[in-house]
Formats: sequence, structure tokens, C-alpha cells
Amino acid sequence: MRIAIGTDHRGFALRPKIVDLVQQMGHEAIDVGTFSPDSVDYPDVAADVAGKVSRGEADRGILVCGTGIGMCIAANKVPGVRAAVCHDDITAEASRRHNDANVLCLSGDLLGERLIDRMIEIWLNTSFEGGRHARRVEKITELEKR
Repeated sequence: MRIAIGTDHRGFALRPKIVDLVQQMGHEAIDVGTFSPDSVDYPDVAADVAGKVSRGEADRGILVCGTGIGMCIAANKVPGVRAAVCHDDITAEASRRHNDANVLCLSGDLLGERLIDRMIEIWLNTSFEGGRHARRVEKITELEKR
């Protein structure tokens, strides 16, 4: 899979580690930065990653900011994106299995590196269940069209 990865300044230190993990798992990492610890506006980074997912340039995306919340709100404004803030193994797995999330949003301030690594591995390795969940995801898609 092609995975677009972006962080703001709060996730800057984690970004190269996430890129390495994604590559070690056999995926292509599309690193959109940020490439400096200087303050940046998270909606710009979220728009870049979410846009790549929406246009099919990336299969999925990973975003990191201070809490993950801002990135998630911004990414979900892009049609076709289903971004989820996850904070443990269960939410990472459920976001894929039940919601077919295509963008994972994480907190750079509240989560440890081992947990982040484990969540990314779970998220990238979990398939969408479909079934009754597909009907619900389709309803989300219909909401975007309004």
C-alpha cells in the first residue's frame, strides 16, 4: 500500500520513525513532512495527506498532531476521507474493521512510541469487515454528497 504520512510540529519527532515503520512493513511511505520543528498549521498538513487519499495517490494516510483531534477534523472535510482519532489497540482495529477508516490520526503528545507503533501495525493489517458495516459507510458517503 501507499501510505501518506504527515505531522505538524507536535509530531515532527515521530514522523521519521513512522516512515521507517511503514517501510519496514513493506509499504510505500509518502512523506509530506513537516520537515522542521517550527510551528505549522495542522489543517495544511491534513489537507495534503487527505487530498492524496481522496485522489487515489495514496491508499491510506497517517497524521500526527498534539492530540490527533485537529488533524482528524480537518482531514474529514475532504470528500472520500474517513479519518479516525485512535488512542489504543481497540480503536485502531475498530476504525478499520467497522468504519473502513482510511486516515489514522494520532496524538504526538499523549501516546508513547511503542503504543503508536503497535497501533499503526494493527491499523495497516486490519481489513474492513464489510457486511452491515458497508451499509453504514455508504451512508457516510451519501452525507458527503449533500
